[in-house]
Amino acid sequence: MQAMQYEITLPADYDMGIVRERVARVGHALDDWDGLGLKAYLVRERGVDGSHINQYAPFYLWHEARGMNAFLYGGPFQGFVDDFGRPSVRQWTGLWYEESPVAGAGARVAVRHRRPVPEGIALGEVAEEVMHEAGLLVSLDGAVCAAVAVDSRHWEVVRFSLWEHEAPKTDGDVFQVLRLSAPGRDRLPRGRQW
Repeated sequence: MQAMQYEITLPADYDMGIVRERVARVGHALDDWDGLGLKAYLVRERGVDGSHINQYAPFYLWHEARGMNAFLYGGPFQGFVDDFGRPSVRQWTGLWYEESPVAGAGARVAVRHRRPVPEGIALGEVAEEVMHEAGLLVSLDGAVCAAVAVDSRHWEVVRFSLWEHEAPKTDGDVFQVLRLSAPGRDRLPRGRQW
């Protein structure tokens, strides 16, 4: 499993309705994309859920690199680049994924928590700790799913979770989910990935 995200921060007075309309118009393009586990079309709006910025920041879980590469180098990503410019694309290697009993429910909120992996601590210990935290989250009422991934170049761990309505009080950036495309969600590997 691979996790991927890019962010575009928009001006404070930007009409976020433009992003919402764009997602409504073109979001279906990934509803059957080969290799995609799920794509959460995410936004943060200035003044909503504690956000100080307007931002469009889709988050992806891929079950194979081929699908991700086809999207980036020959797929709909070029339309995004044409409209907004080419963003930096973050990629993390998947460590853990799980769904809650209400996994079929729609997601309206996402939380992304990123943290550095400190020097001097065994990598396995950090991974186990973050997976445990994600496991606790996915067992809470309203959770849809959670994933943990790591960027081994910058040694950063990301914990990502989707929620039916409202996320619990937790560290991290809170996003509104405009749409969820999940053609291969049922094929995302569950549990620990090593």
